[in-house]
Amino acid sequence: MAPDSQAVKAYLLALQDQICEALAAADGEARFIEDSWDRDAGGGGRSRVLTNGALIEKGGVNFSHVMGDNLPGSATAHRPEMAGRSFEAMGVSLVIHPNNPYVPTSHANVRFFIARKEGAKPVWWFGGGFDLTPYYGFREDCVHWHQTAKAACDPFGAELYPRFKSWCDDYFYLKHRQEARGVGGLFFDDFNELGFEQSFAFMQSVGNAFLPAYLPILEKRRHLPFGEREKTFQKFRRGRYVEFNLVYDRGTLFGLQSGGRTESILMSLPPEVNWGYAWSPEPDSEEARLAREFLPHQNWLENT
Repeated sequence: MAPDSQAVKAYLLALQDQICEALAAADGEARFIEDSWDRDAGGGGRSRVLTNGALIEKGGVNFSHVMGDNLPGSATAHRPEMAGRSFEAMGVSLVIHPNNPYVPTSHANVRFFIARKEGAKPVWWFGGGFDLTPYYGFREDCVHWHQTAKAACDPFGAELYPRFKSWCDDYFYLKHRQEARGVGGLFFDDFNELGFEQSFAFMQSVGNAFLPAYLPILEKRRHLPFGEREKTFQKFRRGRYVEFNLVYDRGTLFGLQSGGRTESILMSLPPEVNWGYAWSPEPDSEEARLAREFLPHQNWLENT
């Protein structure tokens, strides 16, 4: 089956609608504000942002569809044969920063890329995944998150979950801090090995799994009481999130280098962040437990 970018676009737009509706219903107070935009070099998108809700302090669910005559350097660095091709890139990307520090931050994206050159076959692939960034760790939440990730992968091959779980662990890692950003999930890129139809179905399975993975955790933790101590710790940990997105994240680099819309690209950044010189949590505290027991890479499904 030849790549069908219109079918992918229709799915992505519907996924954005579905996720926004579910998250707004869960918040119960605020609504997503939509901001449609056009890109001078080709394409555009619709950004949806929710702020100061009962549950979500800041959340964004973005759709973008951009195109151009030449790929940015971030895309050709590891694929030099792609230089000189026109490209089309589309995806849905979201980040949810809850108000309650006991509710994890979550991130997800699914995307499709195709590059064309006259007289040559198109080069295409899917990418995406989802990952969880708790501030206070609950083992049952991590197990549920990874069980849902595995269930999304299993119909397409038993080897996919361990492979993409490991890729997620390696990718969302702050080398300069020597620590993981969170407890991982799935990450995949350059995926076309099942042919277009089944590779597209796999991407859809991952996109459709985000809400079943996240909403039960959100509902379980949203009413836990918290105070200034917990909010302060949340803001310090959010600083790590910012560091990753601005230093390592491929999507951020691709968006900025391809002339994407800066407001939409940086939507993922949290509203309030703290940095402190040589800051660290108190030894043997609940805050220190996060780094000791949850951030190290591990098999969350062992003994389940």
